Amino acid sequence: MEHLRAVALESGLALDDLRFAQEMDRRDPLAHLRSEFAIPTVRQVAGDESAGDDSACVYMCGNSLGLMPRRARAILDEEMDEWASRGVVGHFRHSKNRPWVGYRWPIAEKMAPLVGAMPLEVGVMNTLTTNLHLLLAAFYRPAGKRCKILIESKAFPSDHYAIESQIRWHGQPASAMLLAEPRAGEHTLRTQDILDLIEREGDSIAVVMLSGVQFYTGQAFEMGKITAAARAAGCVVGWDLAHAAGNVPLSLHDWGVDFACWCTYKYLNAGPGSISCFFVHERHARSPELCRLAGWWSHEEETRFDMSNRFAPAAGAAGFEPSNTPIFVAATLLGSLDVFAQTSMPALRGKSLLLTAYLEHLLLTLCGGGLRIITPHDHRGAQLSLLFDAEKFQPAVDALAAAGIVCDERKPDCIRLAPVPLYNTFADVWRCVDVICSVTAPGRHAQSGSDVGV
Repeated sequence: MEHLRAVALESGLALDDLRFAQEMDRRDPLAHLRSEFAIPTVRQVAGDESAGDDSACVYMCGNSLGLMPRRARAILDEEMDEWASRGVVGHFRHSKNRPWVGYRWPIAEKMAPLVGAMPLEVGVMNTLTTNLHLLLAAFYRPAGKRCKILIESKAFPSDHYAIESQIRWHGQPASAMLLAEPRAGEHTLRTQDILDLIEREGDSIAVVMLSGVQFYTGQAFEMGKITAAARAAGCVVGWDLAHAAGNVPLSLHDWGVDFACWCTYKYLNAGPGSISCFFVHERHARSPELCRLAGWWSHEEETRFDMSNRFAPAAGAAGFEPSNTPIFVAATLLGSLDVFAQTSMPALRGKSLLLTAYLEHLLLTLCGGGLRIITPHDHRGAQLSLLFDAEKFQPAVDALAAAGIVCDERKPDCIRLAPVPLYNTFADVWRCVDVICSVTAPGRHAQSGSDVGV
């Protein structure tokens, strides 16, 4: 907010003036990255060719599915052409110097800085929940009293089901699922409450498995603190980073995380059903005690084609990949990572903080009492979750859709807004709030050319 107010003062424009948002966009050092993405039009997202117009929509749903990087289509087309023109030869002699047999490596190298890892520690395979099961097969080894898995009480359903089924699979009682609950009347978990729970239950917890950013509330957990406390208590630490990877800065290696996994279709913009990635810390690079579920592709590269049937795991995360990389869903991720390579996570985080601060300011100052923000002010990523008064929720959903603003609704009363720094603008934020204000506080719209004080 200090930065936003300084720009407002320098420009002589009010914070709630559209011209201020446009001035912020002119000053944005990452503005050029927006052209790397295909932005749907209002007509296209309306689903009715007779409705809307051909101007760009306001896309605030990158927390669910990121927009398509143009490079993703380009690389996918190249791989299709490679298959058509070379067939099996593309596995080893590729016209673009991307042999399919080693397709995982450029992805691991480009993904590593986004999650604070070494390339050796990054794996590429499957989808998120499948990876969660494969990693738990190696890391969840209940023994005696230490049999519990700690998760959030409101974890994403897929995580809940995976953990629940792993506990059953290992013959453990239902009580082995330890739930971290928010305090009565609160929506988010306090870090100290998590740390206190780990201290109380530490000798009974086998795995701490939380989300880096909570899907519903948008709360970003203090992963470094929680990891340190859990490891000190003798627990294995895993993270679901579906809403964190490509969104908030991560330091998986330095934090000492044992394992993590994430999808790539949200903030990483690799497309629906795209390949998932995972992390296994370097200290487990060749751990013989880890009873991993192995396959041909997790065998070391140097002797893989000897077909000896004597398993020698590849070093690092590669040793946890049972099967070869599916090229076409990995190609779109590679295209997206090429866009990320033009910037850095600190730069993206800097813009993200400005976008969410601007969104929060406009919502709180203009939209009246018809909504409240449940995302923590000091621990969040690119998403703000809004709870609406019952009578205003559906009108707000309808008004946003009619205006060509794409966001996520969670009945009965929540709308999630995610301004993504790679392609969203300050003008996008202004337009989104202007529509919400028309429902929650008619007559108090944001200004399109005012001289109201800042």
